[in-house]
Amino acid sequence: MDTRLHNSAFLKACRGEHTDHTPVWLMRQAGRYMAEYREIRAKTTFLGLCKTPELAAQVTLDAQRILGVDAAILFADLLPILEPMGFTLTYEEGEGPKIHNPLRTRADIDGLKAPDPRQSMPFVGEAIGIIRRELPADIPLIGFAGAPFTLAAYAIEGGGSKNYIHTKTLMLGDAGAWRRLMEHFTRQITDYLLAQIEWGVQAVQLFDSWVGCLSPEDYRDHVLPWVRKVIAAVKGKVPVIYFGTGTATLLPLLFNSELKTPNSEPDVIGIDWHTPLQRGWELGAKSVQGNLDPVCLFAPREVVLRKAGEVMQAAKGRTGHIFNLGHGILPKTPVDNVRALVDFVHGAGS
Repeated sequence: MDTRLHNSAFLKACRGEHTDHTPVWLMRQAGRYMAEYREIRAKTTFLGLCKTPELAAQVTLDAQRILGVDAAILFADLLPILEPMGFTLTYEEGEGPKIHNPLRTRADIDGLKAPDPRQSMPFVGEAIGIIRRELPADIPLIGFAGAPFTLAAYAIEGGGSKNYIHTKTLMLGDAGAWRRLMEHFTRQITDYLLAQIEWGVQAVQLFDSWVGCLSPEDYRDHVLPWVRKVIAAVKGKVPVIYFGTGTATLLPLLFNSELKTPNSEPDVIGIDWHTPLQRGWELGAKSVQGNLDPVCLFAPREVVLRKAGEVMQAAKGRTGHIFNLGHGILPKTPVDNVRALVDFVHGAGS
């Protein structure tokens, strides 16, 4: 790895090392709140944007350049990995993703395909190649994938859900089928992340967006072992960030010494705004990412900076803090507030 990348503030923070300033990047930093993104998005569908390397690269690069953040994150989505497995995926305007043939039975699980992402998703590799060539030499690129439970929940429910009835029914009612499904998704996710590393990303984030719907016991018994398998397969190659929402009661299990398997803890734990930032270090994390409430960015500028200052104060005196939001930037967020936030974090020291 180029020494400029190795010594970047973001990667140093991932390793728990001292940095001259607190690195900052923001989930969904490329999105509808930016005029530049809307202009590109108007040319194609959302899935078309994800699958067109030049356009995916452009929105990735635009966000890093406009905001001045310390890392770029690949513009993609959690769900296109499902298409090569046999799912029919569309993105409905105003409704989000929809899977038209949701998985409900053992036969559905047995019929899943297991293609190599290097062959089935070449557009991701092409986008990473373009981005890496165009990014400044000291700016890392983050790749990502959905975690096994979150991908399974999308595949089973067929879209958004409030209660995850179908997912929990399968998980709790048919242990053998659930295990086969988790094995399948764990292999596919691992292969996908390893491919992204081969293609040129410097870190990866595992998104467990829906895992907060689980009780600690169900997370421990049915989900955590598979999260650990993905992390263990990737860790050591690049830093691994694990992020979920509503995880306040789940994080202690992630760092529970009695549940550990070798090299299965994330390098960085992402914290949402429901959980105090310092809780990550208290649990034993080396590095912590988070955790400003993204809705704060709609408030007057002075409020945004005050709330950001509270996050910075929570990390004061600790190494290994990566400033981020507690979830992704929302549509219609004022861009000037986002820029001011990044400037504030950079100016506040480490």
